[in-house]
Amino acid sequence: MTDRALSVVRAGALTTVQDQGRPGHAHLGVPRSGALDGPAAALANRLVGNGPDAAVLETTLNGCALRPRSTVTVAVTGAPCAVAVDGRPVAWGAPVRVPAGALLEVGPAVTGVRGYVAVSGGVAVEPVLGSRSTDLLSGLGPPPLTDGTVLPLGSPEALHARVGLAPQPAPPAELVLRVTPGPRHDWFTPQAARTFTSCVYRVSSASNRIGLRTEGPALDRALPGELPSEGMVLGAVQVPPDGRPVVFLADHPTTGGYPVIAVVRAADLPAAAQAVPGTPVRFVAVRRR
Repeated sequence: MTDRALSVVRAGALTTVQDQGRPGHAHLGVPRSGALDGPAAALANRLVGNGPDAAVLETTLNGCALRPRSTVTVAVTGAPCAVAVDGRPVAWGAPVRVPAGALLEVGPAVTGVRGYVAVSGGVAVEPVLGSRSTDLLSGLGPPPLTDGTVLPLGSPEALHARVGLAPQPAPPAELVLRVTPGPRHDWFTPQAARTFTSCVYRVSSASNRIGLRTEGPALDRALPGELPSEGMVLGAVQVPPDGRPVVFLADHPTTGGYPVIAVVRAADLPAAAQAVPGTPVRFVAVRRR
């Protein structure tokens, strides 16, 4: 019987298993999780003929190296990078055949932050609450990959159309996030509200899958004190005591006690996954739909 598995030769800085996440469990304190750049993960799956719910690998900055135990089709999307099979360059952003035992090397991101590696059949680790995603906050799902990890693979599906090549957006030179007022926007002074939507912030190196942290002018409160913990949603812009906005991403906590000044449109969040530290960030106010 064919050994449908993938050996991790080099895990990279932070490589995790991700799919579409586990929505619907916030009342249990479980974040949605899932791929930060959902469109890039979905494209990788489509390139290899997987269904949209197949699990992929999400790499961070310096890629990874993998060795399949059977012949597979692989696609790498997200942050552009060099890709090689047994030392020979192959296409990024396109389906590539990797023979059994060959070494697939996904290099460091040239631009952007996170890459997505889809393998025909998908990564078939055991689901937890309906998802195979690694959740760094709650610890659900498989742990981040380490050298020597062996990942099971599913059987390739014949029902999903494969594409040979597709355009992908470049990582943002400037991150523009459309926002609507949050439930606690009145906790901030009028000047803070103007600062929030008129000044340029920058992506902090402290950003992670939980939240995109920013550097820039502090937002002053109009009201003192602290809030009781209340529910948080994907894209919530929370303002901690230092006054610098934090945009909640896929592994965000489901409750929080700092005021939420705004909420980012969900369609703008995938670009946040690819914004390197130092990228300018602008928050643009839009009307509620």
